[in-house]
Amino acid sequence: MLKGYGGGRAAHASGVRERPQPRVSAGPAGSNRGWRLLGLAGVLLYAAYGRGGIERFRQESVAEYLRQLESLRERDILVGVAPHSVRACPRAWLEDLARYAERESLPLHVHADEQPREIEECVAEYGLRPVELLADCGCLGPRTTVVHATHADAHELDLIAEAGARVCLCLTTEANLGDGFAPVEQLCERGIGICIGSDSNVRIDPLEELRELEGIARRRTGRRNVVSPDSLLCFGADEGAASLGLEGWGEIEIDLEHPSLLGVDPADVFPALVFGCSADVLA
Repeated sequence: MLKGYGGGRAAHASGVRERPQPRVSAGPAGSNRGWRLLGLAGVLLYAAYGRGGIERFRQESVAEYLRQLESLRERDILVGVAPHSVRACPRAWLEDLARYAERESLPLHVHADEQPREIEECVAEYGLRPVELLADCGCLGPRTTVVHATHADAHELDLIAEAGARVCLCLTTEANLGDGFAPVEQLCERGIGICIGSDSNVRIDPLEELRELEGIARRRTGRRNVVSPDSLLCFGADEGAASLGLEGWGEIEIDLEHPSLLGVDPADVFPALVFGCSADVLA
């Protein structure tokens, strides 16, 4: 499951919509043959590269990419369409991949607005900012997840909200690369679904991603509790599943005997989980 962590229902920040309780309690499960071996529900977001990146990962054409994707589907692997970015996929690729994802009812994930240079190059080539280009190519919709959106402007965020798309924040990678601060409050104000991902192998810890998300929101607003622990856990689980198009998934077990949670009052487990634990308390 590249970019996202687990999940099932929609959840948004405090004051935007009523939220379900996060499904974090007991029993890992998987949703297809490959991921069941690991006890995970997962979707393979297969990246399309028309240019740039590492040569051995590039495809010569959209047709070649779709042949590779269809081969995975024939092996009963759940997949999503993933044009890497507006840098890696020319406009024609984005249009073709958007049509395919729509026709096949598949999730579509794409990086956008991660770094200022990317935006400058997109404007120079197309006269549009990255999310504007995605909208123009038909890539924005309710099954779309825009990865990063760190430097998305107000108009781009409005486009994401109007399309019913989500944003996947990869906080530890964005910090490691010096990309900037995620626009957490602006996303929440617009009711945009937020999920989290790692984007790299520097750290694989969903709780650390959630802490960083709230930490950024606090530093940008100058106040605490911008996003509640319940909402953060929904971002980490339910929104992740919705982003991947998973309709069913197992619950997550918390090790209440872990030293980080010993003596914690049951009413405080969720806040303690988000703000005081690492992923080794989850099963």
